Amino acid sequence: MTVLAEPFDVAIVGGGLVGCSLAVALSRQQRRIVLIEAVPSRDAPAVWDERCIALNAASRRILEAIGVWDALEDSAEPILSTHISERGRFGAARFTAEQAGLPALGYNTPLRAINGGLWQRAHAAGVDVRCPARLAGMDTLADRVVLRLQSNPDEAPTSLTARLVVAADGARSAVRDALGLAAETRDYEQSAIVTAIRPKYAHAGVAYERFLPTGPLAVLPKPRDADGHACSLVWTVPTAQLAEFEGLDDEAFLARAMDQFGERLGRFTAVGRRQSYPLSRVMSGQLSAPRTLFVGNAAQSLHPVAAQGFNLGLRDIATLAELLQTQADPGAPSLLAEYVTRRERDRERVADFTDRLVRLFSNTVPGLRGLRHLGLLFLELDTPARDAVLRQNLGLGGPVPAMARAGGRA
Repeated sequence: MTVLAEPFDVAIVGGGLVGCSLAVALSRQQRRIVLIEAVPSRDAPAVWDERCIALNAASRRILEAIGVWDALEDSAEPILSTHISERGRFGAARFTAEQAGLPALGYNTPLRAINGGLWQRAHAAGVDVRCPARLAGMDTLADRVVLRLQSNPDEAPTSLTARLVVAADGARSAVRDALGLAAETRDYEQSAIVTAIRPKYAHAGVAYERFLPTGPLAVLPKPRDADGHACSLVWTVPTAQLAEFEGLDDEAFLARAMDQFGERLGRFTAVGRRQSYPLSRVMSGQLSAPRTLFVGNAAQSLHPVAAQGFNLGLRDIATLAELLQTQADPGAPSLLAEYVTRRERDRERVADFTDRLVRLFSNTVPGLRGLRHLGLLFLELDTPARDAVLRQNLGLGGPVPAMARAGGRA
């Protein structure tokens, strides 16, 4: 028997980084918020090879605005410059924090720290959390949505209602499936190998993006620890060759990585745990449905090249939080339409930008290789073009939500 529904203003389905960020942002507003997450959170210890994510300048401002950045700052390594190159070619494009007039272009930050800081802030703000709880079904009515939740398959579902449902439940969104909405999926036939390496030389705050015929290899700065210098490594390889890479011992893996990356940081002396996952682009066919909005990977899941995905999701939640400040009914059609209007261009621009990079630099056509080389030289020499790409990577390339601007507030 279904338990009587509880009423909420906003129900956020998905308690990952984007969903929890939204819950924290909305906790400052006079609304009743519930955060629904299927997987119990687990505290993870700090380790040198832990997975990180690159936060750009706009994302730092958003996290500052919602009161989370202070908890992350000590573990976030500043990215002072970026170096983009193609193996076997002389041309390279460089961007610096000095050019941008900022203390850093971004910050390579442990996922553990971001997740922990967000959940700590959510609990401190009194966010109503349902975890573990999965979405078992939903019914959309004129003035609310009824959500049915289960903590395990053997229990009767509980129900709650919300005037607005925000789907932040990832590329395989249960909310999207429950509504019968379509998504466009593009399999890149690539997989990302994620780990950390210790180079001989200090990284000096430089993030490297090295394009190879098989896909990009990124090396990003991590904090120095008692055992030496460290960098995150994200290596995109053809999925058909993934088993070969996974079969390499550490010494052989490091030798191959050095051969592809070069010797800018000297010899790689150690490698951490290796994880891999397939890469695809998943674009929700709609950003809204009656009394429902999609944010983060539920709206768009992108290739990790240029580290755009989570940063784009934070701009989703900053825009929504801004709109909700002035709207009495959080699920009003006018609010949903305004959200779509504000987010569509940024979403399409970033999705197209990452997709073009993947296609352009994973193509072995001889003539195209020459054009890529000229393109990198053009970016290095042409100030307007370089500035446009720089603003894109900073998260400031399009309509910018108030929280992402200097001095912005939640």
